[in-house]
Amino acid sequence: MACEFHVIGGTLPQEELNSYELRARRQYGREPKSITVRVDGDFVDLDYEFVPQPFERIRRITGYLVGTLDRFNDAKRAEERDRVKHSA
Repeated sequence: MACEFHVIGGTLPQEELNSYELRARRQYGREPKSITVRVDGDFVDLDYEFVPQPFERIRRITGYLVGTLDRFNDAKRAEERDRVKHSA
């Protein structure tokens, strides 16, 4: 996905905009959806909007924090299947 740039208050070369995109990836470990750059003389203010990350539900099952049961061995699957579920 290509990052959109919104430059306010001036113009910047594409090379500089690409470096801001690379900075966002390195600093936040996420893909920026858009970057708003506000130019104020020699200074810039960067505002990032990131691509949404999918949310994975994590539960505590038989003492382990898990998202899915696919990595459980047969004994742990049996323990999960036989456990007593309490109502609140």
